[in-house]
Amino acid sequence: MTRTLLIPGLYNSDPGHWQSRWEAGDETMERVIQDDWETPHCADWVARLDQALAYAGPDILLVAHSAGCALVAHWAIGCQQGQVRGALLVAPSDPEAPSFPGGATGFAPIPLLRLPFPSMVVASSNDPFVTVGRAQTFARAWGSEFVMIGEAGHINTASGLGDWHEGLALLRNLCETQQLKPRAARREPSLRVL
Repeated sequence: MTRTLLIPGLYNSDPGHWQSRWEAGDETMERVIQDDWETPHCADWVARLDQALAYAGPDILLVAHSAGCALVAHWAIGCQQGQVRGALLVAPSDPEAPSFPGGATGFAPIPLLRLPFPSMVVASSNDPFVTVGRAQTFARAWGSEFVMIGEAGHINTASGLGDWHEGLALLRNLCETQQLKPRAARREPSLRVL
């Protein structure tokens, strides 16, 4: 059975956040809990993700939000291939931008290397923590499909998405169209506008 690890960004995901709502409604989804949500060190977050994966089993999906996307990019540099089948990377904040909250260390520079698993970057046209151009740069570098969902802010609770059924559909699409194909048959990253 495929399990999903939810990877929040800074300050965790509050109860109204789509990540929290997905976790509450699906027993196959589990949040990666960090010790420090406000002033984290990236290396500590990478170690915690490693620990979570050690207990999660052999067939994992990652669903990251905001700084959680940067965490996935840093973690992927030294990861063991095969366990993670795909990643949905939502509203990747830019740790090199002036808008990135202070206190977090080690997230910049963000790795711009192809991820060793299928992935999809979901962005908003008015996200205060990343420009569209920068989100596209991340997607290209990571080998991710790029999905633009219009004006949805930081794609968080303030965006008013509720259970964000469209996000669940994107996750299902990632599973069905990329993960189940042999690596050589996977399509190249593309741009989609919703």
